[in-house]
Amino acid sequence: MAAPRPDLRIEALASHHERSGFSCGVDSLDRYLWTQASQDMRRKANGVFILVEPAKPNVILGYYTLCATGLPQGDVPSAARKHVPRYPLVSATLIGRLAVSEARQGERLGAMLLADAVRRAYRSADTVGSSMLVVDALNERAAAFYEGNGFVSLPDSLRLVLPMHAIRRMVES
Repeated sequence: MAAPRPDLRIEALASHHERSGFSCGVDSLDRYLWTQASQDMRRKANGVFILVEPAKPNVILGYYTLCATGLPQGDVPSAARKHVPRYPLVSATLIGRLAVSEARQGERLGAMLLADAVRRAYRSADTVGSSMLVVDALNERAAAFYEGNGFVSLPDSLRLVLPMHAIRRMVES
């Protein structure tokens, strides 16, 4: 898992962040940040977390979102089933979006954002009840990124999961 960098900071989206200047090259991710993210924060629909440089605290280098979700028991990988309750719907945390500014891609900022999302989801799991972290990758390249960071693909989809018991080992090591 990528380590935090002292020259960068991850914080909750706030009104001073310049959302309209952000571009990651994926229209849906850009539009979400420009038009929907603040509203989602106000409505408590998503947590939106922004990567910035302390010297330029208004400039967004990347972002990710977290929210609660449920996963049908049948979608839980067999290796993880022994670690989750036998309810029809398994509680989970969803990384809804993760994006890095085009100008800063290739600097492993996505890995840093993902590591923060994993840690944040793990810290909140006892409070909100979450058995795993879920992500719906936009494409095969994104899926490979998540797989390279420990997520397991569900059959015949771009949905990937990382059980909290696996995250515990990552975070506590």
